[in-house]
Amino acid sequence: MPHIQLLAAFVLLAPTTARAADPTYWQDVRPILRKHCTVCHAERKLAELDVSAGLALDKPEWIAKGTKKGKVLVAGKPDDSLIVTLLSTKDKRRAMPLDADPIPAADIAVIRKWVESGAKEGTKPVEVDPTGVNPVARPNVRKLPVVFVTRTTALGKAPFAAPVTATLQVGPLPPVAALAFSPDGKLLAMGSYGRVTVWDLAAAKPAKLLTNVLGSVNDLKFSPDGKTLAVAGGQPSARGDLRLFDTADWKLLGTLGGHLDTVSGIAWSPDSAKIASASFDKTVRLWDAKTRAVLHTFTGHSDFVYAVAFAPKGEWFATASKDRTGRIIDAATGKSLGTLSGANDELLAVAVRPESGQVVTSGIETAVSWWDGKTFERSRRTGGPGVAVHEIAFDAKGAVMVVAGGDGTLRTYDPVSGNAGKTVSNGSAAFALAVDPAGKRMAAGTAEGVVKLWDIADARLVATFWSGADDAWLLFADGWYSASPGLSEKAVWKGDGKPITDAKLLLPLADPAKVAKSVAGEKVPLPVFGK
Repeated sequence: MPHIQLLAAFVLLAPTTARAADPTYWQDVRPILRKHCTVCHAERKLAELDVSAGLALDKPEWIAKGTKKGKVLVAGKPDDSLIVTLLSTKDKRRAMPLDADPIPAADIAVIRKWVESGAKEGTKPVEVDPTGVNPVARPNVRKLPVVFVTRTTALGKAPFAAPVTATLQVGPLPPVAALAFSPDGKLLAMGSYGRVTVWDLAAAKPAKLLTNVLGSVNDLKFSPDGKTLAVAGGQPSARGDLRLFDTADWKLLGTLGGHLDTVSGIAWSPDSAKIASASFDKTVRLWDAKTRAVLHTFTGHSDFVYAVAFAPKGEWFATASKDRTGRIIDAATGKSLGTLSGANDELLAVAVRPESGQVVTSGIETAVSWWDGKTFERSRRTGGPGVAVHEIAFDAKGAVMVVAGGDGTLRTYDPVSGNAGKTVSNGSAAFALAVDPAGKRMAAGTAEGVVKLWDIADARLVATFWSGADDAWLLFADGWYSASPGLSEKAVWKGDGKPITDAKLLLPLADPAKVAKSVAGEKVPLPVFGK
């Protein structure tokens, strides 16, 4: 029976055909590594040993180099290759990915087979322009123009109908999603994707740029004693990241790993001894800041936990969740003391008023709810912005409260009466908010990728901060500006929409001393030019 003989021949040949289709790096292994590993182990992170450990996996040649401690791949010997064995080890201190769910067994099998069959590279794919026009090299991706608006309306003898603008090819800018003042009010930390810029407000320039963070930066907070900066974020649906930096030298003190999804919010206990972290993995963890050990994990929320805030004495902390509730959690036991219920939509923000312990929540449903932290009863409900409340912040004494809205507004409130005060238009959606300890200035991080600093008393825009790649930065204040070396020369300056070609006209505007005074809260006169 010929067809039976043909079938038998096919069965005999099938294993040979399957063995011939050995996995290759570019076609089979790289997609797995990019999903699970290269957020840390990438060429761009090689210099940051506390992130990459000196290992890059985004190119075959980097894998072949291994690390300073030795090779991670021995072709043909998967059991001698760390790139295989660390994926399945039972030792949690060494298992990769670190502090995340294990890679699926099927993917580990592909990597094992790839090493076993000789670690072939395969055919490198061509990088393609997202528009689909022509293949291009990634470093040549075109930057988009970003317009910075000054308060200057005259240069030399030329008056303008509108403020002078400066345009830089630096876009698109990632949103500023996290902001925090230091306890003494001298520093302002801003976080966006993959970076934290710490501004020295007295000098009106960056004091430090931190890039050894993992993925998005969703929140950051200085410890009450000012000695540590905690930075929270991570990779959505992959792993959370919480890092502690010493503010004396900005060295990384340690990483608090364990959240199985991005860390969305953090809060320090008043004594700087503990940190609470809220995550999209539906949990809230309380950490010992010194030992970096988990003290307990709260699992009572049924969906993402967006924010967390400590009581004035640290005996409990409050949360805000996508499940439309807030919780009051005992800091000693990790048990729920009470539920803040009644919201019709997600709660995105929570804050606790210093000294009084009053809890305030809001979110997609923009009304601001005021709660008693002991009885868990809502004492009042006041109006909020037109679009979602992203953050709520108090000054150090609880004398003023500010709400950041998705409609681009910042709204102040009297915490005693709950009455709304002044409203300022921040431009685009305000994703991050911070009030200085003295209650005189408020900073807002925007979807536009800049930070705007406002005077609270007179609702006056004080300064606009921008920090970008290659240590570039720009700061406008009251019509004056300061910038990183050479940056202003790269800008296209315009008055009434027409290019300003005489560079000498711009020289008087570059005045770091006046910028610093303005940032400090002093009212600095706008530039005045000869008639």
